Amino acid sequence: MHSKSENRKTNLSKIIAGTMNWGIWNKNLNTSEMAKLIHICIENKITSFDHADIYGGYTTEEAFGKAFVESKINRNSIQLISKCGIQMVSDLRNTTVKHYDYSKKHIIWSVENSLKNLKTDFLDVLLLHRPSPLMQADEIADAIEKLKFEGKIIDFGLSNFTNSQTELILQKTEVCYNQIQFSATHFEPMLDGSLDFMQLNKICPMSWNPLGTFFRVNTDQTKRLKDLMIVLTDKYQVSAEIILLNWILNHPSNVIPVVGTANKTRIEELQKAFSIKLDLQDWFAIWTESSGSKVP
Repeated sequence: MHSKSENRKTNLSKIIAGTMNWGIWNKNLNTSEMAKLIHICIENKITSFDHADIYGGYTTEEAFGKAFVESKINRNSIQLISKCGIQMVSDLRNTTVKHYDYSKKHIIWSVENSLKNLKTDFLDVLLLHRPSPLMQADEIADAIEKLKFEGKIIDFGLSNFTNSQTELILQKTEVCYNQIQFSATHFEPMLDGSLDFMQLNKICPMSWNPLGTFFRVNTDQTKRLKDLMIVLTDKYQVSAEIILLNWILNHPSNVIPVVGTANKTRIEELQKAFSIKLDLQDWFAIWTESSGSKVP
């Protein structure tokens, strides 16, 4: 038995465009604006687009699909990632309490629904959005193997799963990715064994919120980092955003940042994260200022 997708291989871009805020949850881009943004990303070497069925209250995938059609971009020149499993309270889903559903039936239905909305016949990567205490690894594996065989997904991964939860799924089917929160202000995954576990099991980490809280809040932590960035931005002649991205890119697990900006200027700047190399002591200085104490 041979999978229809066995001759394809996922090759994600080094930075992934996060689409969570493209739709009604934030930017509320219309079809032509979204099509233009897709082009801008591709022109700047960002060819992978991160989705989830819940984004925009179950509306953003469909909005992106319309924009993708309008963009006239070749499907094989981009990679589409989506997630399923979270059931939000929504009239669209007849749900009355937020919960998770990882039944074989729901996983398959979710993928087929995402394919319809995204106007494509396959996902490059499917992720389970958040773990459920009721998930059954055998049932998940059955769904994934069926979807792979039918060519509806190429690769499979997880999102926000712990090492033990990942191991549970790994016993039954291949796991290629785990999308986790990792940044200079949220560095626990490099200390709690998460990134070590991924390296040991050849799982590629994606990082959501890769800039952390640096630009969002004024805490003692971010104030210390901002003081340090005055020095480092002058030294490296790049923005704090680029330095913060480079910081996570230095980790040997080969993290892929998921960047949610819809700003053209910022998108054009992102590749600079690969053009600098933080000095070892500067890398540790960022960790030191973030934690508020010398490294152990």
